[in-house]
Order: sequence, then C-alpha cells, then structure tokens
Amino acid sequence: MTGLAHGVDVMVEPDSFLSRHMLIDGHNDLPSMLRKVSGYSVDGLDEERIDTHTDLVRLSRGRIGGQFWSVWVPSYLAEPNAVVATLEQIDAVYRLVDRYPDKLGIAFTADEAVAQFERGRVASLIGIEGGHSIAGSLGTLRMFARLGVRYITLTHNDDTEWAASATGLHPHSGLDVHGEAIIREMNRIGLIVDLSHTAESTQLETIGVTEAPVIFSHSSLRRLTDHPRNVSDVVLSALVGNGGVLQLTFVPEFVSAQVAEWDAERRARCLQLEIEPDNEEYVLGTKPLFPSAPKPAETHVDTLARNVRDLRSKESPISEQQRRLLASWYASNPMPAATLQQVADHFDAAREQLGIAHLGVSGDYDGSRVFPEGLENVSSYPRLFGELMRRRWSESDLAKLAGENILRVMREVEDLATEPMWPSGGDFHHERIDHASG
Repeated sequence: MTGLAHGVDVMVEPDSFLSRHMLIDGHNDLPSMLRKVSGYSVDGLDEERIDTHTDLVRLSRGRIGGQFWSVWVPSYLAEPNAVVATLEQIDAVYRLVDRYPDKLGIAFTADEAVAQFERGRVASLIGIEGGHSIAGSLGTLRMFARLGVRYITLTHNDDTEWAASATGLHPHSGLDVHGEAIIREMNRIGLIVDLSHTAESTQLETIGVTEAPVIFSHSSLRRLTDHPRNVSDVVLSALVGNGGVLQLTFVPEFVSAQVAEWDAERRARCLQLEIEPDNEEYVLGTKPLFPSAPKPAETHVDTLARNVRDLRSKESPISEQQRRLLASWYASNPMPAATLQQVADHFDAAREQLGIAHLGVSGDYDGSRVFPEGLENVSSYPRLFGELMRRRWSESDLAKLAGENILRVMREVEDLATEPMWPSGGDFHHERIDHASG
C-alpha cells in the first residue's frame, strides 16, 4: 500500500490488478444527480466535486473501466412525463461523453466496451431504472434500444401496470401477460432484463419467461440483510440456472443488518407521522423531490435558481409539528455506519452460494445519500478489491467479478437477439470514437 489520497487508501496491488482487468460498475446515478445539482450542466467534472460521488478524477482513481449510467426518473411521474424525463437523462449521458471524449466513450456492445477500455476510456453504457419509463409501449422500448440503452430495470419503487415491485402495493402479482410480452421483446431486440427493485414474484416469473440471462444491477443478499430490495435464496438458485449475474451493491440499508433495522424504524416513524417514507427529505424542505429540467432559453444557472424559487414557493406538505417530530426522531436516532467489511461479507457469501460465475459489482453511487465507511465514492474500488485480496480471492475470481461475468451476459444477450436494435457500425458514435483516438 502507499499513502492516502483524499481519505482513500491507494493500494498498489489492487490498483495494478484493475489496470489490467476491466472493472464494470453496474449502476451509477450521476445523470439524475446532475439534474439536481447543476441543471444538467456537464462542466467541471474533470475536477473533484463535493456535490457528487462521481467525477472523472475519482473514476480514474477508482480504476473504473466501464460504467452503466443509470437514467432514472421517479416512478410517481405520469408515464408520458417519465418518457420525456428519461430521454433528457439519456441526452445528459451523451453530452457527458461528448464533453470529455478523451476520458469517456459510448459503448453499445460488449466488444465496444472492451475496445473503449483498451483505448484508455471509461466505456459508457446506459441502463434505464424502471419500466414506467417505457409507458407500456413496445415502440418506446424499441426506440430506447435504438438509442443504445442496454438494460431496463422492470420496476422502480412502485408497481407498473405489468410488473410488481419489491416495495409496491402488490408484491405478489408478478408479471401479467403484457409484462411477459415485454420480456420476450427485450430478448428479441437485445435488451438485458434487470430484476433489481422487482418483487420476488416478478423475479421468478421473469426467469421462467426469458430465454436470455438476466441481471440484478444493484442488489445484495437477503440472507445477510433482510431488506425487500435484496435477493432471496430461492431467486438466487433460479438465477444460477438462468446463467445471470448479481451485481452486488454498497447501499448501507442493503449490506448492514443494523442499518436495515434503523431504516425500518425510520419508515415506521414516518408512517406514524403520516409522512411518505421515501420522500422525507422533500417534506423536511432540504431538497426538491425531482427538480424540473432546463427550459429552452435557460442556462443551467437559471434552472437552478428557478428550482430553488419553486421549492420555496410550494406549500409544505406537512405541518410544522410533523416536521419538528421527525427532526427530533432523527436527532435521537442517528443512522448507524455500514462498513467495507460488511460489503465484503456479502461478496464472500455470494461467491459461496452462487459460484464466482454469477457475481458482479455495482456501487449505486449518486443514488444513495451515504455509503459505507471505506467506500465513500467512486474512487474506493481499489479498497474493496484490496479487502477481497486479503480474504484470498484469486486473480481469476476477481477478474470474473470485476467485468468478465457481466461481459459474458452482454454477449449472450447479444447472441440471442434475433433483431438487435442498438446502434451499429457506421453510426455517429463510431465516428466520434475514431476521431477521439486520432
């Protein structure tokens, strides 16, 4: 090991390993965070930021070779509005790559992702987090595929009309006939099915319908941490039979039993106070729930100022007494800290239960408020791999975890697609890649 860099140990062995083996992170919410903190401006990401978990400096320090950028919009949006907001998120990814072509490169296939890594760029892939973003339309689904979207998470925190969410109102309803048709169309056109956020019923029924391997883009083990977003033993067994991959995540509620218990108590207290548990920051007035995007004639500064004005002008959704009681609960019940060691425990247990061929990694940076000690931002991956090395994971196993397994799933989904719809040879992104490489 050598020294410290902004509070993160830089470990020679894992750093060297990750320079040779491609690390692909399954889920990063920077696009939606840019909507909140910069009005979608992509400037200044070549310097360290204090308002995000992600920037190009820390991506480089974390040795990330490929990144699935999540284009998440809230599931409470009306579905036609969700389609528009998702397109804005995809646009943000493209503008991000265009702004830093020497550091980032769009990739639509496994081979393109590897090629970008070999050119020294972070391969930038796109995943949609929530089936509400397609508004129940196969045409919308196909158009997203034509824009280069590679996976779609079937639900977010709420049920769709065709699939049950892990935290929705009807967790036992699974897929309906429309959901089954969506899965088959995803197989046909080469979109990866992502089962994070879905109910166990949806997970099992999807694995029964799909002909291609599926993924969990950011979940952990229910056996270690009893949280509805984690994956049960019965589903993990089905996942192995499907050939899919579980990309283990770092979200404190998912990796620490103590934090999960605290979060359950927080949610119960919110419900006692008649406050929506998932939106408590909004009701406390600390941030807009989902700020509006820039209007055509606005600068990003104008947009930020307008969102602040809009937030201040809105009538509070709760009373002052509710606000005071909730703030008092937080003061008396501080959130426990999750740790790097707890995250590594999930990796150890998952390897033992599933085998190394079914594991990947996914931080969910910029999608959670806090992260475990030692994994505070995207520069922290060498610390995780260093911990796994100390636990005697072999280089072969670590290479499969880092990227080989998810690349294998991508290739199998590509090979099984009878009418792939991602952009292909001769399209605009290839011209940008060739130009950027000189």
